[in-house]
Amino acid sequence: MHRFKITSAKGGQFVAKFVYNAETMLWSENYASKASAQNCIDSLKKNAPGAPTVDLTKEETGKGYRFEIAGSKDGQFFVRFVAQNGETMVRSETYTRRASAVKCIESLKARAVAAETVEEL
Repeated sequence: MHRFKITSAKGGQFVAKFVYNAETMLWSENYASKASAQNCIDSLKKNAPGAPTVDLTKEETGKGYRFEIAGSKDGQFFVRFVAQNGETMVRSETYTRRASAVKCIESLKARAVAAETVEEL
């Protein structure tokens, strides 16, 4: 089951996550308030389904809300969802295969709108 979670982080902060069963697929930076973490989730639900994908490993560029496939120093791939202002909203773990990064994007696009949000504080 895919869902969003708002979890506690150190220092009284909060993190927004997109999870499948027990696996965290994407997570946000730490937010000072639970409301800010919820705003992140609301923005993902609204903007992720129609967002384009830019593959930075192929020197593609983009503007506005978008998914980015980026390369790590060790040759793996990870996903970022970037807001219109250029700030990273969420990122994924690293994947050994580009196809796995693409599946992560497809999963969020297809399931974000209907995914419930739960709190684990």
